[in-house]
Amino acid sequence: MSDHAQEIASGRRFEFGKNWLRFLDSLNDARILEAERSLTSMLRSADLEGTSFLDVGSGSGLFSLAARRLGARVHSFDYDPKSVACTRELKNRFCPADPLWNIDEGSVLDRAFLTSLGQFDIVYSWGVLHHTGAMWQALENATIPVAAGGRLFIAIYNWQPYWTRLNTWLKRTYVACPAVGKWIIAGGFIAFQIAKGFVKDAATLRNPLARYRQYHGDRGMSWWHDCFDWIGGYPYETATPNQIFDFFKRRGFVLERLDACGGHACNQFVFRRPNL
Repeated sequence: MSDHAQEIASGRRFEFGKNWLRFLDSLNDARILEAERSLTSMLRSADLEGTSFLDVGSGSGLFSLAARRLGARVHSFDYDPKSVACTRELKNRFCPADPLWNIDEGSVLDRAFLTSLGQFDIVYSWGVLHHTGAMWQALENATIPVAAGGRLFIAIYNWQPYWTRLNTWLKRTYVACPAVGKWIIAGGFIAFQIAKGFVKDAATLRNPLARYRQYHGDRGMSWWHDCFDWIGGYPYETATPNQIFDFFKRRGFVLERLDACGGHACNQFVFRRPNL
């Protein structure tokens, strides 16, 4: 049994790939275009033509697909075999036999594996490194494939003094529960989120269904699948923007862009490794 399978069987890891396989059923052109927009917006570039792009923890494969459609040469990998299968499914669906998109199974915690991949203009890891169980080592290793003059685009959960502890407990409890327990926790969380949304929409006279219909505007994601990803997303670690900034400053990286969430979502960072 692989390390990943053992972690799942022992209730120490959420089945991210299983959730992403379900997400693929809802993937459409609008979601893909929003994924492309999220990349070009944070990277401040109209396209990625002529660049090399490493997707660290490719998940559904959506952002590997977006980068490839924007013109990048793409290499994707994930620790979860089902996420690797998702990424391969998207390649087969949209870019069959494309020699400029390669897909592997591997771990960002494996320094030898990262070194073997070579150097990339853009290393992308959105909402992944805090789910490895060793976030700071993952952040360190993510610098290995960044070429001189290249950029590292990451998103890390924001640390909060109370909510971080509560969220950690919730996620750890969810992954350790049997199926019935998981559905009770997920049902309660989703019902709470829907009720909260209705209250907010009533106060602003907004159509209460609009937030779900328009959710693809947030990086092309799906509200339903994001809920399960958030509830079960364990291992789980967080950091403040200053902690992330200081970590990469000590390693010679320069912050190009920060999109701070101010809550318990993810802070987004784009760092550049200066030319040697």
